[in-house]
Formats: sequence, structure tokens, C-alpha cells
Amino acid sequence: MRPNSGASYRAVQGLSRGLSILRAISQSANGWANIAELSVRTGLHRTTVRRMLETLQAEGYVRRSASDDSYRLNLKVRQLSDGFTDDEWISEIANPILGELLQKVVWPSDLSTLDGDCMLVRETTHRFSPLSFHRAMIRQRMPLLFTSAGRAYLAYCSDEERRQILQLLVAGNDEQAGFARNRILVEQMLEKVRRQGYATNEGEWGQQSMIAAIAVPVRHKAQVLACINVVFLKKAVPIAEATERYLPALKAAVDKIELLLTDKDATSATEESNALAD
Repeated sequence: MRPNSGASYRAVQGLSRGLSILRAISQSANGWANIAELSVRTGLHRTTVRRMLETLQAEGYVRRSASDDSYRLNLKVRQLSDGFTDDEWISEIANPILGELLQKVVWPSDLSTLDGDCMLVRETTHRFSPLSFHRAMIRQRMPLLFTSAGRAYLAYCSDEERRQILQLLVAGNDEQAGFARNRILVEQMLEKVRRQGYATNEGEWGQQSMIAAIAVPVRHKAQVLACINVVFLKKAVPIAEATERYLPALKAAVDKIELLLTDKDATSATEESNALAD
């Protein structure tokens, strides 16, 4: 490699390659990329990309999603790049807790965040659940009004955000738009969610008519950051039974995530204060 102009030493090729991979992930549209995509973007051989990613993961700068073998920026990369988002932070904290939830309920769960007029699956245990019927759930978009995750989000987000989301839904030309135009029915549905403290769906989404789910929001600093569900076949488990059996574990998982988020904020504030003092 050609030495940098004015430099006393030749550039470190391995470091340059690692930084190019971090840049490629940071610039990805959704903040994640797999090895093949990174190989194309960086011009590096896949074997080299894999080796660099393993090193970056060991150092804490990236993490691999076991759900689809994609890589994303980790907390430590905040020291280097602005490409890390709060959604990724939530997903990182939630990921091991989703694994714990799977051990308790066996049925799969998804963590999803708002993506325009839908919920976007960011983390999932479908791949690991023996009862899963959809292995490839990562990045799937789910309708807000016909899924438990979407209903939980709408019920607990701010009034202004809800108003804007419903305006977006009404402007569409799909089944959600028709539902959204009936504001009385929508508000009755959301009020039921608030009264219960959780959301449900029992096959209202036409594409998944055999599937039911329960969901609760993950909240932090008076905002809904994500929703987590437990998904099951409605013929196998009636919704009332599912609520009794799975809701306590689901709520406990969300409580743990919210506590970790608060603890992380406190730790970050202390570190920043110490840095300023130094």
C-alpha cells in the first residue's frame, strides 16, 4: 500500500479495512448489513470481511444478529461514529432478554419499532423457537392496526404522534386506511388496550389469519421505543389462556429492559460528568 503523504509510516492495512467496514455498516440504509453486502461495498473478499467482523465484534464495536447473520454497530462505536441509533441500543439490550423470554414461553417473540405506517421487526426469537412457523421475520413489516405490536404502540405513544400516524394511515388505500377512517372504532380498540395494559390480535391480519399474539410496549423517558409480542397459533392456544400463561413473563421481560435502559442512562451520565471533571 502507498504511504500516506507526509506520514512517517505506511498505513496499517488491517486498520483501514476495519474502518471501511464500520463506515459501510454505518451508511447502510437500515443500519445493518451481512457479509456479502459488506464485501460488495468495501471491495474486500468475504473471508477478509468475516475476519475483520470477528475482530470488531470481539472488541465491542459491532454485534451479530443471530436471527439473520447481519452485523450492526454496537454501543462502543459511539466513540467513533454517529451511525449508532437508539433503536439499535434498545435492540442490543433486549436481545438476551428475548432469549430468556423464549425459555419461559417457548412460543416466539418479536421486538419491533415504528416504521412509517407499519411496525418493523428488529429482533426475533422465531429462528430459535421449536414452535415457530415463520423463520425469516427480521425486517418484516407488520400493519399497525391489525397486529398486537402495532396496537400496543398506538395505544401508548403520545397523542400528537398517534394523530400523525393515523393521518398517514388514512391517506393510504389499503385495508388499514379503511379501518383508520373509523376513528370511533380505532379509539375504542386503543382504549381497551390501555384498560387491559396489553394489546392482542386474533388473526385480524389477513396474511396471518391463523396467528394470534399479545404485546406490550417498551417505554423510556415518556416515549414508546419498541413493542414486544408473544406469537402463537390461535387454534393451539385461546387468547384468554395465552394471556394468563404468557403475559406475566412478557411484562417481566419488558420491565427488565426498561430498568436496564434507566441504569444505562445513569451510567452514561456519570461517565460524562467524570469526563468533564477530568
